Parts: sequence; structure tokens; C-alpha cells
Amino acid sequence: MAADWILWPILTFPVLSAGLCLTLHSPQRILGAVAFLGFLWALLLGAVAVTVMYLGTLSAARHWLTLDMLSSYHLLIFGMVFGASSLYARHYFSFEIAHDEFNLEDGRKFGALWFGSGTAMVSVLLCNNLGLMWVGIEATTLLTAFLVCAHVTPLSLEAMWKYLVVCSVGVAFAFIGTLLVAASALELGLAAEDTLLWTVLDGSAERLSPGPMKLAFVFLLVGYGTKAGLAPMHSWLPDAHSQAPTPVSAILSGFMLNAALYCIMRYLPLVEGATGHLGWGRALVTLLGMISMVLAAAFILFQHDGKRLLAYSSVEHMGIIALGLGLGGIGTFAGLWHAMNHSICKILAFFSIGSLGQLYGTHDLGKMAGAMRRSPLWGLGFFVSVLILIGSAPFAIFMSELQILRAAIHQEAWVVLAIFLAAAALVFIGALKLAIAAAWGEEVVVPRTQSSSIIDVLLVIGALGLLLLLGLWLPTPLHGMMESAAQIIGGRP
Repeated sequence: MAADWILWPILTFPVLSAGLCLTLHSPQRILGAVAFLGFLWALLLGAVAVTVMYLGTLSAARHWLTLDMLSSYHLLIFGMVFGASSLYARHYFSFEIAHDEFNLEDGRKFGALWFGSGTAMVSVLLCNNLGLMWVGIEATTLLTAFLVCAHVTPLSLEAMWKYLVVCSVGVAFAFIGTLLVAASALELGLAAEDTLLWTVLDGSAERLSPGPMKLAFVFLLVGYGTKAGLAPMHSWLPDAHSQAPTPVSAILSGFMLNAALYCIMRYLPLVEGATGHLGWGRALVTLLGMISMVLAAAFILFQHDGKRLLAYSSVEHMGIIALGLGLGGIGTFAGLWHAMNHSICKILAFFSIGSLGQLYGTHDLGKMAGAMRRSPLWGLGFFVSVLILIGSAPFAIFMSELQILRAAIHQEAWVVLAIFLAAAALVFIGALKLAIAAAWGEEVVVPRTQSSSIIDVLLVIGALGLLLLLGLWLPTPLHGMMESAAQIIGGRP
């Protein structure tokens, strides 16, 4: 009963918030509600994640809803991303209201879809039934697609349709994989309602049919990997991230990609158990991770649009997380740590480039030259966030990448190590050159002026401070949570 009381508000709160946004009569009030209710929901999600940290796994609805250390860790990440993005959305769209680019209809649509998308992402984490988890991922596609084209232009419509088509095909592959998992569980003699319960399958992974399970994992990796932005299935991502309003770009990159990768994490112990823990599934994940890093590095070298640069950076970092998962051991822990570090840094980067884009009227980095002088807050946010994303010490991303390198050396995976270092070096050179030019270059365009609120300052300083803190010191409760989550992915200790 306690579990019912704790878990159900997670899903009902955003649904009620979406309904409230549809009843308000001014875009300013809608944005205020999004900021307040979004931050309040984030605090609730954080409280629930901490509850799991100290009390253990929670479940409801006859175990169809379950929150263990792995899902609660991702719930904590989502809470940070959604809460910060909700606060930033008020700043971002207030600028558009002042320039008659955001009206009441836009506000109602945004508010309802914003909380609806958040509900779908959280449902992915709560669903113990693998079929319902697939439904949650599909729902995120349908809801966020309309957020991508919140401002209807030829380019945003093209990005939306590419996103819908590519991700729907990918999710269809994941559906086939889910059916094959059910087929591999036939020999277990389970009741129909228990066939796709992850907790049941994980406890009997060694008895799953290896042939169907291998085929299932291939479909699942391609399907969910498409939604996670892993190369070569990433073609939708640069267009969607660059055309979406910046708060939407932040939540897509900051968490939705993680949600899809979370689904792959759930299937890793199943395929490893079914195939005798020979590393068959992990090898495939490692391969996609390396491809993602190499392709992202190649495209980053030639980017001049700030949001597309950050989009390809997401492809790179999803590849890094996949490498950690594929290496296993300390690599799994580092991959989970990197997921949090990347999410925090990426929302800061998108907030900064989005605000600079409003001031300069473009996301072309060449035309933003001198941003540090004209807009010290957002110029600092963008420049330092790029430094962190490319692995500058002593910030958190450097530390998690260092642990992944350590895992590769420990396993004598020299090819993986070489590809990681080569791709990271290319990204470092290419992105740093663009960031320096944008921050300190000779001014080309005189931007519009805009004052920064205390919330804006707190978002920038808070994110930078947290990334520095996590690079220098990992709190013991958080470290323990990540260790427990890593054990779930790697099977029972």
C-alpha cells in the first residue's frame, strides 16, 4: 500500500498539470505554471528516488510498476533535467512573447505536450512490463514530435517528419524484439500476465532460449538505439535538435536519449544470462558505441550551427555511454555516471546557445563571435559547457571518461581504447576551435539586448558548480546508488 501511495502521484501529477495548462487564459500564466509545477514535480521525483535509495525497490499494480535502483537513478536524472528545463522555458518563451512570436494557443499546446512528454518518459522508467515500457517509448515519439515543430516552419516540419518516420521504424524493430523475448520465455511456463515482467525474466535469464533471445537483442538494439541517437541510426537527431525550441532540445538531449538507452540496459542482463554470460550482447553495444563516436567526431569538425554541434555531441556521448556498458565492470558504473554528467552539461549548453540564438537571431557560431563580451552569462555558459563536453579536467565528464578508459585498459581492449582516444581528440580540436571563435572572436553581428534574471544566473552557476563538484567528489549515497544500478545491468552480484 505504501508503494501505491508513493508511485502513483509520479504519474498523476503531470497529467493534472497538463490539464491545468489547457485552462489558463494567458501565455504568461501558462509559462509560470510550467516553471512552478515542473520544478515541483522534479522535487517529487527526487524525493521518490531518494526513498528508493534508502528503502529499496518499490512496486505497485501487482508489480507491473516497479522502481529499483536502476530506474530510480534515471528518475533522479530526469528530475534534474525536467525541473531545470521548465524554469528555463519561462525565460525562453517570455522573450518570444515580447516579440509576438508566442501566443495563447502556442502556450496551451506547449504546456500540455510538455507535461505529457514528461509523463511518457517517466512511465518508461516505472514499467516493469517490457511491453508497456515499449508503449512508453512510442508515446515519447508521438508527443515530442509536436514539440519539435512548436513553431511551424518548412524546416521544423521536415525535422518533425524525419523524426517521426525514422524513430517509428526503429520502435517497430523494438516491438519485434519484444515479441521475440516473449517467445524465448515460452519454455518458462509463465502465466500470460507474467511473460514480459522484467523482474520475472531476470530471475530466470539462464533458462531463456538463447537463439530467439539473440535475435531479439539485435532488433532491440537497432530499435531502441535509433531512439537513443546511436549511429548509424542517428539521422533524425541533428535536424530535430536544431529545429526544436531550446527547452525541447534540452529535454530531448538531456533525457529522452537516456530513456531509450535505459531500455537497452534492461535487456543486457537478459541476453547475457541466456547466452551464458559470454559477452555476446555487450560486444554489439560496444560496436555501436565506437561507430557513434567516430561518426560524431567526423561531423563535429564541419559544424557551424551551434545546436547541430550540440546534437552531434549527443551522438558522441551516447556512444561513450554505450562503450561503458559494453565493456562491463567498472565501465558499466562509469557509463551510468557519464549519463548523469552528460545530461547536466547538455542542458546548460542548450540553454546557453538558445539564449544566444535569441539575442543574435541565429545559431550560426560564426555570427556569434564575441558572445562572451556581449552576453557574459550565456557566453560563459556556452564556452565552459563545450569545454566540459570535450573532456576538460577536473569536471565530471573528464572523470567518467577516464573511468571508461580505465575499463578498456583493464580488459586489454586496445582497439576500443585507440578509437576512443582518436575520436575524442578530433572532437576536442574541432569543438574547441568553434567555441573559442564564438566566445572571443571579432564581432560580426551586434546582438539585441536582454536582461538576465536571478533564475538564469542560478541555472548557469548551479550547473557548472554541480559538474565541478561531481568531478572532485562523488557523494557516498549517490556512489552507492550507481553501484547498485550497475549490478542490476551486470546481473546479480
